[in-house]
Amino acid sequence: MYGLIGRMRAVPGQRDALLGLQLEGSGDMPGCLSYIVARDPADADAIWVTEVWTDEASHKASLALPAVQAAIARARPLIAGFDSHTVTEPVAGIGLPKIGTFSPPLASGS
Repeated sequence: MYGLIGRMRAVPGQRDALLGLQLEGSGDMPGCLSYIVARDPADADAIWVTEVWTDEASHKASLALPAVQAAIARARPLIAGFDSHTVTEPVAGIGLPKIGTFSPPLASGS
């Protein structure tokens, strides 16, 4: 699986409008297992986006979808910038498909 976690800053006072646009283009994205947008409670203009995809290719392909392109075009004027962006490798979670077997490492001294 392929994951992304990013923090985006909205133009002051436009966070909720940007949140709406983030959700608008995310309806039908093949390979998307989870797409969550969240308000940052510590910053009135910040949004966190957490995504889980079957693979990186699915994520890249989603960026070419007409609905996603249209949402990006409408959102662009409301985006002040991006604070951070992290790629992750999801291994398990509620609602995610099970992949192989996952055994957490033993604690030190065990």
